[in-house]
Formats: sequence, C-alpha cells, structure tokens
Amino acid sequence: MSEVLNHQQIKKKITRMAYEIYERNLNSKAVVFAGISGMGGTLAHLLATELKAISPLIIEQTEILLDKAHVASEEVQLSTAIDLQGKTLILVDDVLNTGKTLVYAMKPFLDEELYKMEIAVLVNRSHGLFPIRPDYTGFELSTTLNEHIKVDFSGDNYFVYLH
Repeated sequence: MSEVLNHQQIKKKITRMAYEIYERNLNSKAVVFAGISGMGGTLAHLLATELKAISPLIIEQTEILLDKAHVASEEVQLSTAIDLQGKTLILVDDVLNTGKTLVYAMKPFLDEELYKMEIAVLVNRSHGLFPIRPDYTGFELSTTLNEHIKVDFSGDNYFVYLH
C-alpha cells in the first residue's frame, strides 16, 4: 500500500474545493452538502465546515444512506429530511470510480425543485462507466480497475492510499 495524499495535502485540497464551491455559488439561496454514507459523509462535513469558515452562505448537511455493494437493489434514503427547494445540492463522495454509486445516490433528489446539483469528490479515478463528471475534484488519479483507493479520515491524520 502506498500513500497518495497525506494529511496536509488533503486539508489543502479541501480548502481549495471549498473556495471553488463558494466562487461558483455566490448567488445560491443555500448550499446543501449530501455526503454518501461513510467517507463521503465525512468529506461532506469537512467541506461544509471549511465553507462556513470562509463564506456567508447558508450551509446545510444531510447524509445519503445506501449500501454501496447493492446500490441497484437497496433503497436509498437520507439521514434527515431537508427542504431543497431552490437550493444548490452538492453530492459528495470520497472516491469516484465508475460513477455507479453517485448515479444511484441521486435518486432521492430527482423529484426535488433544486436550483442545481453538483458533484464533489476527493479522488477521481476517471473510470467513467456512467455519465458522471465531478464539478469539484481534489485529486485526479489514473489507476487500473484492479487497483484500489482507500481514504482514511479516522483519527487526527487523514490519508489516501493506493493498493
């Protein structure tokens, strides 16, 4: 297993992503971060915290609860009900592999009257099997399908590993 990003690099990428989100959403009524359960939820929280520190935007959060191993057969739910009328929704996951998880994560939002929907990921592996492209990317990494990316937000130090 080799280290791809260390704690300081990840923090800088999250800060840069938060500034990009702020710049592109100056006129938004509010920004709602919806993180996919697990590391996506943690990344959404870190982005929301950083955005709150640098902007006056109204920031809200929810978590998308889904089983990544069975996204097609299991129900996709939100951790908390949230009013999305006219707001910007940012779907967040730690790693974008094929795009399948993000496609299914959109299900709860398809009947909502959003202002717009954007996608933020820490690592984009560029294996686009589904028509999903992130609006905000921390790090682009070309890998083979046999390689795996592990994001670790546990403890006081964050890491991204390739194995």
